[in-house]
Amino acid sequence: MPTIATWNVNSIKARLPAVLAWLARARPDVVLLQETKTVDAGFPLMEIEDQGYQCAVHGQKSYNGVAILSRLGLEDVSRGLPGAAEAEDDQARYIEAVVGGTLRVASIYLPNGNPSDSPKFAYKLAWMERLGAHATALRALDEAVVLGGDFNVCPTDGDVYDPEGWRDDALCRPESRARFRALLHLGYWDALAARHPRPGVFTFWDYQGGAWQKDNGLRIDHLLLSPLAADRLEDAGVDRTPRGEPKASDHTPAWVRLRDQTAA
Repeated sequence: MPTIATWNVNSIKARLPAVLAWLARARPDVVLLQETKTVDAGFPLMEIEDQGYQCAVHGQKSYNGVAILSRLGLEDVSRGLPGAAEAEDDQARYIEAVVGGTLRVASIYLPNGNPSDSPKFAYKLAWMERLGAHATALRALDEAVVLGGDFNVCPTDGDVYDPEGWRDDALCRPESRARFRALLHLGYWDALAARHPRPGVFTFWDYQGGAWQKDNGLRIDHLLLSPLAADRLEDAGVDRTPRGEPKASDHTPAWVRLRDQTAA
């Protein structure tokens, strides 16, 4: 039963001890990382490979950055979201690979989009349109696909501690939510929502205002499953433990466990 986790680590260098400790404890088969915030040459390959993982990375200096860690092998690695020339979009926000020979995964760091009355919001929406087009192409492959990462979208009011206070934030704007729903309408399943439909299942707590202590959180980290992956869904959840540790990322890991293909 492979376990796939997603975690926005908010700097792999700053969070490396916590990441290594969590890998040793949780032992997920595949990990999708976001906001690694380092060029590829600066990624701590040796330390993570010592934990038994192969690594595929797509980074840039100081910002963004995504990676896939796998104990199941890595094949067919591609970097960058299709649909725009490199000169038009050089932000390191998307990486994709096949793990275990049959499961295609992607690590996604979707643009934040704030402030919502700025060009940043237009960039976010255009990026989501490109993601939808690529997700459609992946469906046509008739493969088990997991699209995981920090989507910077609260899909519903139940995914934010203060819906009214966040109403005009780019994470909660109806335009963002509509594009997220469009991914689901393609046939992808929101694994966390499927397993935990109640409100208040959060993956992010801001550093300010005692958000963690008050449980003032957001659910912006998601694992979307294509139909062939959804057929294998065994369980999904959020590991809150890393968020409560010293020098934590403001996100915590979310995970999904799939039945083996032979048992699907």
